[in-house]
Amino acid sequence: MDAPLDRLEYAQRTIIDVAIRFGPRVLVALLILGAGIFVARWTSRWTLRALGRADLEPPVRELLARVASVCVLLLFLIVALQNLGVQLLPLIAGLSVAGAAVALAMQGVLGNAAAGLAIIFSKPFRVGEYISVVEEEGRVESISLFSTTLSHVDASLVVIPNRKIAGEVLHNFGRIRQLEIGLVVAADADLDTALAVVETTTQQNPRVLAEPHVAPSISLLPDARVRICARPRTAVSDHSFALSELSLALVAALRERGIELAPPSQRVVQ
Repeated sequence: MDAPLDRLEYAQRTIIDVAIRFGPRVLVALLILGAGIFVARWTSRWTLRALGRADLEPPVRELLARVASVCVLLLFLIVALQNLGVQLLPLIAGLSVAGAAVALAMQGVLGNAAAGLAIIFSKPFRVGEYISVVEEEGRVESISLFSTTLSHVDASLVVIPNRKIAGEVLHNFGRIRQLEIGLVVAADADLDTALAVVETTTQQNPRVLAEPHVAPSISLLPDARVRICARPRTAVSDHSFALSELSLALVAALRERGIELAPPSQRVVQ
């Protein structure tokens, strides 16, 4: 009976001794970490407010705010570890080896992050612009460190990893897009009237931008027909709606002036 009691008393004394020796250090380290979390959050908010006056994209401001927050938190963590008596050099060496292994296992994620930084700082496109890349196109909704999100007219979203964008041929339409509406009429039609109708009808649509103005063009087809092409510009969000509205309005306006669209040509195969 005495042996178990002795072991229990020894364990109690050991626990009390450890608590007395390391308890205050652990408590101080926890207080330091708590203060670090508070200061890191305050630093992030302050950085966002300070960068709000600069001409930077929202993802850049958020990234810099996070970097500042992490740096502050790391400083407090180092102070807390030193207070506990932890030797930092062996710890840093061990973390370096572990970091190398993690980097090899997460090459795709790190590739996305590197490409995201390149996109954020080089600014090949911005939020709100319409782009086409890697067989996808849409309006840029957000640019994060790892991916870029595009929106389609059907309200769907396409999330593209940033490493798929970096190094690819990218078509940036900006914040406006150009329509191309082709109308084919017979060669004996009143072309001056047709051009005037197309010009007037196009400019009357509220979705069409007054500037930059593009006048309708005309070209002769090889089968004795004439193609009139309207190329107005609209905002990205109005592109599909304007295409439908103008197509209907132009056909109706030409018919009202007695100008009918020419039927498709029929070639006789010998």
